[in-house]
Amino acid sequence: MGDYLVVLEAPIIVRDVETSEDAINVAVSKVTKALNREKLDFVRVELGYSQCPVCGAHFESAFVIGNVGLVGMYLTLKVYNAQTIEHAERIAKAVVGKALKKVPLKVYEIRELEEDEEDGIEAEL
Repeated sequence: MGDYLVVLEAPIIVRDVETSEDAINVAVSKVTKALNREKLDFVRVELGYSQCPVCGAHFESAFVIGNVGLVGMYLTLKVYNAQTIEHAERIAKAVVGKALKKVPLKVYEIRELEEDEEDGIEAEL
């Protein structure tokens, strides 16, 4: 049994926004409210970043077209007592998926935790 840090990537669609700043604020609020409703306050919510294919520079993953925004978010949680990396992935997706039902979740990163790593982010199924 191992402990894993799982980072999920989620695309969040928001409506009636004019700027990427508005889209980011609405998306963070929307995701945080959904997670808090399910008592998942241990999931860390962060803005995603994309890389320019031409110059390689990183920028915030927020795009607005016609007052509809698409914001990339990273959702990070610890999964304890998972049998394998795949098991940790399934647990993380199940935990976050119950709050964000219609949002496709993709694993961005999974790594096994060392025994001394503790910062309060956890999930156990």
